Amino acid sequence: MSDSVMRTFSPSPRSVVRASHGMVASSQPLAVQTGLDVLKSGGSAVDAAIAVNAMLGLVEPMSCGIGGDVFAIVWDAKTQKLHGLNGSGRSPGNLSRQTFLDLGHPVIPSRGPLSWSVPGCVDGWFELHERFGRIPMRDLLQPTVDAAEAGFSVTPVIARMWEASAQQLAKNPGAAAVFLPRGCAPKRGEIFTNEPLGKTLALIAQGGREAFYRGPIAESLVRFSKEAGGYFSLPDFSGHTSTWVDAVSVAFRGYDVWQLPPNTQGLALLQMVRILEPFDLASMDHNSAQYLHLLIEAKKLAYEDRARFYADPAFYDVPVQALLADAYVARQQSRINLSQAATELEMDDPRAVRGDTVYLTVVDEEGNAVSFIQSIFNSFGSCVVPPDLGFAIQNRGSLFHLDPEHANAFVPNKRPFHTIMPGFVTRGGVPAFSFGVMGGDMQPQGQLQVLLNLIEFGMDPQMAGEALRFRHDGSSTPVGDHMTDGGIVHLEPGMSDATIDGLRARGHRVETTKSGYGGYQGIWIDSRDGTLLGGSEPRKDGCALGY
Repeated sequence: MSDSVMRTFSPSPRSVVRASHGMVASSQPLAVQTGLDVLKSGGSAVDAAIAVNAMLGLVEPMSCGIGGDVFAIVWDAKTQKLHGLNGSGRSPGNLSRQTFLDLGHPVIPSRGPLSWSVPGCVDGWFELHERFGRIPMRDLLQPTVDAAEAGFSVTPVIARMWEASAQQLAKNPGAAAVFLPRGCAPKRGEIFTNEPLGKTLALIAQGGREAFYRGPIAESLVRFSKEAGGYFSLPDFSGHTSTWVDAVSVAFRGYDVWQLPPNTQGLALLQMVRILEPFDLASMDHNSAQYLHLLIEAKKLAYEDRARFYADPAFYDVPVQALLADAYVARQQSRINLSQAATELEMDDPRAVRGDTVYLTVVDEEGNAVSFIQSIFNSFGSCVVPPDLGFAIQNRGSLFHLDPEHANAFVPNKRPFHTIMPGFVTRGGVPAFSFGVMGGDMQPQGQLQVLLNLIEFGMDPQMAGEALRFRHDGSSTPVGDHMTDGGIVHLEPGMSDATIDGLRARGHRVETTKSGYGGYQGIWIDSRDGTLLGGSEPRKDGCALGY
């Protein structure tokens, strides 16, 4: 995007970051600097992404870590192709739907060992590295090993997130031992160390993926699982694999918008883009009631399909192309009432609303780009931590449905519905924008708003992320909860009275709330001169840096 095509907006509190050789954007400065160092030493975009993610698992442990999963979209400059990686894990093979029922659980608990699925992050790293890496994995992990032992200064937003989870962490001795030093969450600016995590990463650096899935780490996790009441077995780990997948795209205003297919929820963004395509959004006032009403109604429609159809394609034939087909999209468009909010929709599951996730994106000097997202789902995942390993185990298994007839039904060795979704945009067959928005159920909504800010309203990548957002809660969910009153529209403070009144006049229930609007990072790639423009979420601690 060039300045000549940008419309005039009020000045952004942060300037867009410009560079010509390489760039990293993520949610914590030390992690960003780690990735930039990798690029400057000759590493690829994927090398830098792995190094950034490893560091984020240390410095932002409530959001990500090797106890979670990873998804990535990679642009390979040599072949001029996009590659998608699904690095999510599967449910334990020894756990059955009947076990939950016998234990008195009508739904899967959101915390504790019954919410576990096999962590796919480490295998995802090695799959990406084998295809696109240059620098030895031990060198990529060493900065985090060093920082885990020496300590790092906790940043402000992360400190607040940590404190918000302190009560939950205190319920598990291992979690408290690792993440509540001196019995409380570390304060802003406090030096925090995690020597067990440093030792675990050193084992991975030395022994590769085998150390995690067939060696001492797997053995420790299975032993810990038995003690904690979990169902992990060694075959769950030794049989784990990541999957290379083809990204799915839709055309919009001369661009191609790309997402990974289910079990992620990326398809929801593509459905919303298709529904909104015929509307003249650019003629509307930005964040006006007329504009937001269309986005909210498109979201409701897409999320109903999300609730019914998004699941592990190895167990269910997800109708991806049918959901994006012209005839079906036209029917969806006809369901939007321009003057009235729809109310007969099902209720969101609160477990899918606020996931804690990290997103990062990297572009290197050769033009390789990676859109990379990694998470342990809720804050500190299951809030169960093997103290000798130093990381929280994710709770993605809580997003299965216990209805055996549902597409997302719990089955052993199955991947659950996933909220995390890396985004990518091309134009004319070349990269234009690598981006993502963290935040569980907010992710498709956030990506849509950032994308339209750029394409329809001419904002630069920093302004597009800083603009005020809405979040709609109240759509149906892949775990089976229902609602019929249309949900609630949350608006960030600063939205105009005219917007609030206009939405209420259309029948929306509106609340102004300060948090829950996700966390964005993005890099715009100007194909004419190779200039990189980076934007970073002001709602997080991070930044974009380039050289």
